Formats: sequence, structure tokens, C-alpha cells
Amino acid sequence: MTATSAQPESGNANKAAFEFVQILAQELSSGKVELPSFPDIAIKVRKVLSDDAVTLDMVVRVVGSEPTLAARLLQIANSVAVNRTGTAVTDMRKAVQRMGLNMVRSAAIAFAITQMKKGSELKGLEAPMSALWKRCTAVAAMSNVVARRLTKLNPDTALLAGLLHGVGELYILARAHKHPALFADQPVYDTIVRDWHVSVAKALLENWDISEEIVQAVSEFEDLDRRHSGPPDMSDVLTVAHLMVSYQDYPESIELNMQGVAAVQRLALDFTTCTTILQETRGEIKELQEALGA
Repeated sequence: MTATSAQPESGNANKAAFEFVQILAQELSSGKVELPSFPDIAIKVRKVLSDDAVTLDMVVRVVGSEPTLAARLLQIANSVAVNRTGTAVTDMRKAVQRMGLNMVRSAAIAFAITQMKKGSELKGLEAPMSALWKRCTAVAAMSNVVARRLTKLNPDTALLAGLLHGVGELYILARAHKHPALFADQPVYDTIVRDWHVSVAKALLENWDISEEIVQAVSEFEDLDRRHSGPPDMSDVLTVAHLMVSYQDYPESIELNMQGVAAVQRLALDFTTCTTILQETRGEIKELQEALGA
């Protein structure tokens, strides 16, 4: 492609980017931020779990109304990461008891997004959506492991934070589908994602009544220099889990890429511990990813 022929395409991409950013800003200011084609069952689960007075029977009744989601919950409840006793459960009540409400919420969101990928509205985005979702489930499983092994934080909450860390990117990808010129210039699209995904994620998670701890983690995990006093928090867990997933296939570069990262220091994570965790939990993480629909 010549320089002269590239200029019009670049100009079209920049114009499309400007228009798209205006739409994003409008949606954020109006509060109308919702993933397209989001299944009703996920919205029902979200609503019932946001009720402080919710009972186990209410949760079981809602999740049991969707057979595919119910099967997914049983699969997660019997996975190595959750089933510490080795005893399989076969009924929904025991599965929900074993998993806890945060993991049920994670499973419902995971189910909704895997269903969303199949929707006609997003036809043509299967490959990028699958790649993004694979990363989200990997970071979720790794966050669960990091929280359990290196902190006193709730590993189920960490799993949900990991699952949701890319939700802003997912929304932008889904909305950009109606603006094909954006995809003509990958750097332009990447800039939009970099500048906007955190704001979009915060708006989505607040709409979903997700806890402030998770919203903060999703907002802060990319800040490798973040400082705070006290013990490691959920943002630290998500930062480290994201780094470990990013470099797990390049073990020779893990140590270099973790040098100077504040969260790594707070978790007292060294290269030996990091590689041991990656080796010992590879199967567990793969199983949990599959259960989440990767």
C-alpha cells in the first residue's frame, strides 16, 4: 500500500474514532451502558444477588430455571479449584452452597457472555471476542489462585474481579461492530480501548451493583506503580494475576517484567514462587477456564 492510498483510510478511521468516542461519552453520561444481547437470565441472577435479604432457595430457584446455566454451575462446583473435598455434588442447592454467591454471580456473567458471543448482532466478531474472553477467564482463574495462595482475601471475589477486568474492552468491541471503519486502523482502535475501557467498565459494574472492591480493582490493576499502605488488596491480586497470565508462556521473561512492580513487592512474590504456582496450578486453571466457557 502506498503512502497516498493509506492517508484516506487513516482519515476515515480517525473520523470514525471521533464519532465513536462521542457516542461512548454520551452513553456514559446518560448511564445507558449495557452489554448488547445480554441474556435475561443473567439480569435475573444479578437482581436476585443484589438483594441483601436473598435466601439460598431464591438463588437456587432462579439459576435452576435455565438448564444450561445450572449445568455450568454444577461443572464449576465439581472442578478442582472449588471441590476441595473430592466429593461430587449433583443437586443445585449443594452446588450453590459450595460455590458461594460471588462465584454464582461469576458463573452467571460467564454464561451470559458466552451466549452473547453467539448472538446475530455480533456476527463476525467471534474471533476477537473469543480471544478476549479466553484472557478474562485465564485472569479470573489466576486471580483465584493468587488470592488463595498469597493473601487473606476472598478468592471467589478475586475470581469475579478477574473475570470482569476486560468488560470495558468487551463493551467497546461490541459497540464498535457498528463502526467498521474503526477496525481499518488497529492503532486507532487500540487507542480508544486504552483511553476508554476503564471508564466504561466502571459504568457497567456500577449498573450491575458489583462491589466497590471489585470496581476499584478493575479500575486500578494496570497501574504498575500504584502505592498504598497496609496489606495487599484486590487491585494487587488482579495486577499480579494479569502479569502472570500475560507472561506464563514466556517464563524466561517473567522475572524481568515483574521487577519494580509495586503489587509484586506487596505480595512478596519472587520468581521461584511465581513459576511454582504456574506449574502446580496449570491443570486447575485450565479446568476452571473451561467451566467458565473459555
